[in-house]
Order: sequence, then structure tokens, then C-alpha cells
Amino acid sequence: MQEWELEFEWLRVRHQVKEAFGRADLPDLNAVLFLIGIQELGRWPGSFSKEEKQDLMHIGACHLLSYDGYYEFAGRDADGWPHYKMIRPVRIKGMEAQEKLLMEKAIQYFREMEVGPGEG
Repeated sequence: MQEWELEFEWLRVRHQVKEAFGRADLPDLNAVLFLIGIQELGRWPGSFSKEEKQDLMHIGACHLLSYDGYYEFAGRDADGWPHYKMIRPVRIKGMEAQEKLLMEKAIQYFREMEVGPGEG
């Protein structure tokens, strides 16, 4: 994905999330990961503890990185929380490059949600 396309599509994802939550500001990457984590959890109890919020961002990141085979869904625990196991380490150096990868995968995630499973 070229840089201009990444910026355009990432902005589109951020606007989708902003509108879905009726927020005034555009969300950052952590907020998008949090939302993906909630989506993968499959429920919204109303509020989450700080630790649960961190866990949800981790779930979101693992789900996105599963697209490229870095992680694999391992199942759900007794409380229904999804767990992933690392298949291979992410060898991308630098925070900016890692964030770019997660943004690209978040774009892919939202494209798939728009199209629906098995349609795209």
C-alpha cells in the first residue's frame, strides 16, 4: 500500500469509528485496537477495568497480526475472552513501522467488515 493510500484509508477508518461512537475527536490507533478487541470479544458489559482495556487492545493487535500469520486464534477462556498464540515473532523494527503495519491490518479488518465474511 502506498503512503498516500494508507493515509487516506486510515483516515476513513478513523472517521467510521468516530461516527459509530458519536465522538467529537478522531480516534488514535489504540482506540481502534480497543474497538477491534471489543468486537472480537463479542460483548460490551458497559465498562471495562484499565487491565481489561489493555487486554482488549492486545486482542485487537493479535487479531490483526493473525492476518499475516504472526498469531493464531487459540480459543476462548472460561469467561469467553479470546486468546491467541504467537506463531512467529514480528521482526519489524521501530515503533513507526509497527504502527504502520497495524494500521494496514486495521484497514483490512474494516474492509472485511464492510463486505462481510466470505464476500471479499
